[in-house]
Amino acid sequence: MTVAPRHWTRPLFASLCIATLLSGCGLFGKKPEEVRAPTYAEADWSDLPGTADSDVLHGFNAWRSACAVRLKNDPVWADTCREALGVPASAASIRSFMQTHLQPYRLRSGSGSDTGLITGYYEPIYRGSLERNAQHGVPVYGVPSDLVVVALDSVYPELKGKRLRGKLEGNTLKPYADAAGIRRDGVNAPVLAWLKDPMDLQFLQIQGSGRVQLDSGRQLRVGYADQNGRPYKPVGRWLVEQGELSKEEVSMARIRDWANAHPQRVDELLASNPSYVFFSQRPDSNEGPRGSLNVPLTAGYSVAIDRKVIPLGSLMWLSTTRPDGTPVVRPVAAQDTGGAIVGEVRADLFWGTGDAAGELAGHMKQEGQLWLLWPKGAKLPNAS
Repeated sequence: MTVAPRHWTRPLFASLCIATLLSGCGLFGKKPEEVRAPTYAEADWSDLPGTADSDVLHGFNAWRSACAVRLKNDPVWADTCREALGVPASAASIRSFMQTHLQPYRLRSGSGSDTGLITGYYEPIYRGSLERNAQHGVPVYGVPSDLVVVALDSVYPELKGKRLRGKLEGNTLKPYADAAGIRRDGVNAPVLAWLKDPMDLQFLQIQGSGRVQLDSGRQLRVGYADQNGRPYKPVGRWLVEQGELSKEEVSMARIRDWANAHPQRVDELLASNPSYVFFSQRPDSNEGPRGSLNVPLTAGYSVAIDRKVIPLGSLMWLSTTRPDGTPVVRPVAAQDTGGAIVGEVRADLFWGTGDAAGELAGHMKQEGQLWLLWPKGAKLPNAS
C-alpha cells in the first residue's frame, strides 16, 4: 500500500498489493477469506495502550493532513475535521480533543479474535534512465491506450469502486494480456523510464510507487495508475511451491538473491504472477507517495486498510511491534488500501522511502491490535 494524480485504486479482479513482498502481500499465508460483517467492540480510552506524546502528535497530524478532503466529501468526519483543524499542536490538546470527540472501538475478526496481522510497505528507489540503453532495458509503462476500464457500479451500485479491465477485439471485451505477454510483446503505452533489472520492476509494481534515480541526480517519481486486470500471485509463494525456498526464508532480499543466482529462470519466476501494474509520473517532491486518499503518506503513521471494514480517512489506534520486538503504539491514519490487505484486524504500515525503510517493511509480519476512533454519535461503518 499511490497526479492530477490517480488514486491507488484496486481493481475488482486483481489483488494488487502495495504492501511489501515479504508480508503485506501474503506470500505464503492462507488465501484471504471473505470478510464477514466487521465487529466493533466499544471500548474506553483507558483500554488503549499508552504511547509517547511525540507519537500522539505525529499520528494526529498525519490524519489531520487529509481533513481538507474530508470536509468536502465525508459527512461522517466533516464536523470532527472542522474542529480538528483548530486544535493546537500539542499532545495534551490532541489527547483532550480525541477523548472529547471520538469513541474508541476495538476491532475483532469474525471469529472473535482481537489480534491480527500488521505488515509494512515502502517507496523504493531504483537506478534507471529516461532512454533505453545497454544498461537499462526494462520499461516502466504508463497506461496503455487500448486498456478498457469498466466501472461496474455505473450499472450495479452495490459494486461501488469495482472495475473490470480488458481489451476490445471487435465488439467483444477480452481479458488484457497477462504479465508474461506484456513483457514478451510490449504494449502501446508511453515508457516513463527504463530500469536495469526486471526484479526492480517487479518489486516496484508490488509496492505501487517508487522513485527512479537518474544519472543527472534527479529522482523521477512514479505511482500506480492502473493494472491489467489479472490476479496478483506472489512470486515468493511460487518459490516455496517449487521447493526453492522455505516459507521461513522468504524475503525480498532472498528472492532477489535467488533471481541473481538463477538468471535463466527469472522469466519463469515472473510469469508466475500474471498481474502487471502501469504507472503515471508524479510531481518531483520530497513528500511521501500519495495513497488512496490522494494525500501524501506519512512514514510510520499512515496505514493501508481494508476499506470494507475501515472507511478511508479514519483515525485509528495501533498496537504492534517492529520486527525486533520494539513496541509500536500510536494513532495512525487510514489513508491507503491494497488488494492483499483483507480483514478486520489488518493493517499495512507505511515506513517511508529508500533502503532502510524497505529493510524494515520487508520484515514486518507482526501480531497487532487495532482500535477505530470514530466520531461520537455517528453510525458505525456498515451498520444497518
